[in-house]
Amino acid sequence: MRQILTSGLLWFSALGCGLLAGLYFAFSAFVMTALGRIDQAAGISAMNAINGDIVRSPFMPVFLGTTLSCAVLIVLGGLRWQEPGAAAMIGGGIVYVVGMFIVTIICNVPLNDQLAAADPASAAAAPLWARYLADWTFWNHVRTVASLAATALFIAAIAAR
Repeated sequence: MRQILTSGLLWFSALGCGLLAGLYFAFSAFVMTALGRIDQAAGISAMNAINGDIVRSPFMPVFLGTTLSCAVLIVLGGLRWQEPGAAAMIGGGIVYVVGMFIVTIICNVPLNDQLAAADPASAAAAPLWARYLADWTFWNHVRTVASLAATALFIAAIAAR
């Protein structure tokens, strides 16, 4: 039973981390660039609409479920650190929880909240939007790399088992 649970969590985490890495990559590769090229008010309004819709979409169960699964894998790996793949399991969980979840909560969400509070058409929103585009995208790059690295580590853990 323990082996089945661990294997299931590893597969779920690998797939969830990979799915989220792809989403974050898309934002880093072209969505944010495109939003930065359009009119400020339109860009801010579009990003606020995305941020509003994402919390009501299938993204949230994947985001939260993958985070929970990764946290459980950290604990399971710690309890079974001598087993093959445990180090990769712990590493993948830590990289994901810190590099994706905590970065999202501490960096990206506050930036989203500041943007939502701004009047998209105001002159005061111009420096906020410029800073948002740079800072949010930087932290999104971190989330992309962390999610991809966690995926690789979970695949390594699966292969070692």
